Amino acid sequence: AFGLAACGPREAAVKFKSSDITGITIGGDFSMPDHTGKPRSLSDFKGKVVLVFFGYAQCPDVCPTTLAEVAAAMKELGSKANDVQLLLVTVDPERDTPELLAQYVAAFHPSFLALRGSQAELDATAKLFKVFYAKVPSPSGGYTMDHTAGTFVFDKQGRPRLLVSYGAGASVFAHDLAQLLR
Repeated sequence: AFGLAACGPREAAVKFKSSDITGITIGGDFSMPDHTGKPRSLSDFKGKVVLVFFGYAQCPDVCPTTLAEVAAAMKELGSKANDVQLLLVTVDPERDTPELLAQYVAAFHPSFLALRGSQAELDATAKLFKVFYAKVPSPSGGYTMDHTAGTFVFDKQGRPRLLVSYGAGASVFAHDLAQLLR
């Protein structure tokens, strides 16, 4: 009887609602100053689940929607959110000053950090993550930025685990983050 008790049902495999990219070579350690000027790297956040999103402060739709969804998920996670870190990597360092980025990310959640590097640092980091971004001139003389809209999620050991598609919703973020925080 004791032998059979040890052969009970195994713990169910983790089921994510977003795209499971476990085992894919993407991302990697990078270094870039945050909006306070402090140098940051992905490895600084080992022990936390880290979300990496490429965007910019003047984005009219994708960026504020994504940051609002993550902020709502953080609220849903409660105290577990202390083990989650969102990093917004700006694809528009020309206009996204540290001061603007500080106000922008804080408007969504006090723990969010914005990273703003040189063009060379941005290019190298975008290449690591295989993301796209490009300046698109507007008829008025200004410009917008086209960019990859997914959010990369790394587990507590710093391994890439998920790609959350734009518009997935706060409930998808909350569910999948809770799975990684177990």
